Amino acid sequence: MVSFQKVIVVLPLIAGGASAFSLSMSSALIVQNKGGGHGELGFQLAKNLQSNPKITSITILQDSACNDAKEPFVSYASDIPNVNIIKADLADESMTAADMQSLLKQPFDYVWDNSSKGAVGAGKAVIDSAKEWNSKLLTYVSSAGIYQPNDVFPMPETTPIKESAGQVQYEKYAIESGLPFVSFRPQYIYGEKSNKWDYIDWYFDRLVRGETLPIPAPGTQKVSLTNSADVASLLASVLNDEAAAVEQTFFNCGTDELCDYDEVAKLCAEVAGTELNIQHYDVSLGKAKFPFRMTDFYVSPDLAKSKLGWEGAKNSLKDDLKWYFESYKARGGMTKDISFDQDKEVLGA
Repeated sequence: MVSFQKVIVVLPLIAGGASAFSLSMSSALIVQNKGGGHGELGFQLAKNLQSNPKITSITILQDSACNDAKEPFVSYASDIPNVNIIKADLADESMTAADMQSLLKQPFDYVWDNSSKGAVGAGKAVIDSAKEWNSKLLTYVSSAGIYQPNDVFPMPETTPIKESAGQVQYEKYAIESGLPFVSFRPQYIYGEKSNKWDYIDWYFDRLVRGETLPIPAPGTQKVSLTNSADVASLLASVLNDEAAAVEQTFFNCGTDELCDYDEVAKLCAEVAGTELNIQHYDVSLGKAKFPFRMTDFYVSPDLAKSKLGWEGAKNSLKDDLKWYFESYKARGGMTKDISFDQDKEVLGA
């Protein structure tokens, strides 16, 4: 049984007082998950698209399992008041295209799917609906986690992928459907409206308690930590050249400013004003709850810059760590209970 709830409907007006819903070739749909690593991308994308001349109305189809009392969902009403918010149970695998179209009550010219993890249920319904709407573009937020890297870094878009991954099945179904389709593959995302803080919190959790940071040797492995606003601008860049986007189809998604694992630690220690004690360990001994891969695992946005004219990241991890640390303290990071037993075990302490 498909269940859904329509919670907000705002009809944005254009010059002359006409509803944006009366226009064609300009409506945008963002399908947004309940939270997690991609949790604020729909919010940031909506903010970005509001200033794009190609887009005259925006609707977010929001997974109803989100927590409305937490970010970014609590900021929808204040920060994107002219965006239509419609809620539905996007985890319901019985949802069909007919269900989705009945819920949305209009076609969409541009669709961004930041929710689906496979071509089933709502994921299949998004693709089938975009096909029936004759949408100009379906843009999918996949994941760089589908890559099976060899020794080439940054990982190019031609890196072998996990064929069994749900995101790969989604990509294949969308392409087979004959849609104008584009897929972005982001990795480690952070942002001010996030509801997943694990990656950088790992560093601060140890630094503020005077604990050793167990980092897999040699510590020079690079990582792409990208501000969600920059990810959103990448997702919106398909509108710069739709034909080029579809022709290329697959794009890595991340900042062009890379740091290695030790550098992240040093930046965090500087912001926190703490001593830094890094101890590298043999990766064969375990992971010690480390937030990143044991080896290099990073991408480059070069293809998006050359094909789509993306200007590059506007945010810097070094600068962002200042507000991030304030957020860490406000979220109770200094006082939460944390066990470092696994750290000590892998360090032989």
